[in-house]
Amino acid sequence: MTSRQQGRRAVVTGIGVVAPNGVGTDAFWKATRQGVSVLDRISREGCTALPLRVAGQVRDFDPQALIDSRYLVQTDRFTHYAMAAADLAVADARFTPDPEQPYAVGVVTAAGSGGGEFGQRELQQLWGQGPRFVGPYQSIAWFYAASTGQISIRGGYKGPCGVVASDEAGGLDALAHAARSIEHGADAVVAGAAEAPLAPYSMVCQLGYPELSLAQQPDRAYLPFTAQACGFSPAEGGAMLLLEDERTARRRGAAVRAHLAGHGATFTGASRWEESREGLAAAIRTALDEARIAPEEVDVVFADALGVPAADRAEALALADALGPAAERVPVTAPKTGTGRAYCGAPLLDVAAAILAMEDGVLPPTPNVTEVCHDLALVTGRARPAELRTALVLSRGLMGSNSALVLRRGERS
Repeated sequence: MTSRQQGRRAVVTGIGVVAPNGVGTDAFWKATRQGVSVLDRISREGCTALPLRVAGQVRDFDPQALIDSRYLVQTDRFTHYAMAAADLAVADARFTPDPEQPYAVGVVTAAGSGGGEFGQRELQQLWGQGPRFVGPYQSIAWFYAASTGQISIRGGYKGPCGVVASDEAGGLDALAHAARSIEHGADAVVAGAAEAPLAPYSMVCQLGYPELSLAQQPDRAYLPFTAQACGFSPAEGGAMLLLEDERTARRRGAAVRAHLAGHGATFTGASRWEESREGLAAAIRTALDEARIAPEEVDVVFADALGVPAADRAEALALADALGPAAERVPVTAPKTGTGRAYCGAPLLDVAAAILAMEDGVLPPTPNVTEVCHDLALVTGRARPAELRTALVLSRGLMGSNSALVLRRGERS
């Protein structure tokens, strides 16, 4: 459909998580609210001799137990994570698609790196043994759209599908894209992002990012908003959500976990962190305007928290610019300092944490961070109780995208 249908709005009815600190929402949320840090020395084969030493690895994940073997051989690790998270989200929502309406359900994912591990393996076969040893799935497994395609095929979802090939902020943009599809007529969209950047070729590519932390000690590698900030630690994993039209969801008795109330996006250029202040503030204002809420209604901010001094300063100033006096008291948190930054998957994990925080009435802490050198009410140490109705999730990408998403608490039965 090409025009917005009156009264349709997207709500979250299911959450699926595959993260370094846990697979499934129960494990993920328990570790997140306790402020557990799982950053560690990289142990993946072929990666241990590279300058990048600390990252967030998904460890408790058995793809054979979660995904049919016929799909495993066709896909890269990043798609394994996305497919598993999608299954978890659909199961969490207790959603069964109507076989008579296959075009009512779509899929949207975001990806920043694609299937580097699969691609490297096939290229090694090419140069080591020749083209006859390159598998047929090389043509699709590395591709950014692989996760969208495989989730769609496995689920029989023939509705509006797409992929946001972008930097980190693409994770939030994918949710906004999915919400628009629902507003224009789709009944449900499986949406989110998962990444798998911890393979030798992928890691070598990342070494070109000046924002990457090369610190040796896990507890010192990723410390945003502090005087010791030295960049970010990467991570793998992500989250998928089931978004539904609110009226359709309520008719089937689904629990509404959150409302996607507003979104804003801007672009300010690669590594231009000073300029990201204005761009991020503009994205926040757009998201608040779309959500029709005032700055003082924001109860918690899940920060981008890059860990680069100039970027951290710009984010703190952007919040002050966009929220005004409310910025002085609104709690800010960055749970990703305990798991690493999973590129497009990072803001999806923040969205999952924000929804769970609103449901539990708890502000999760920012692991490893103690002394803050910016004017932010950063939640450190331990989680603390709070009445949370509205969350603001922020994300910026290394290539210059800025994105803001406003979530409103749902009413679970």
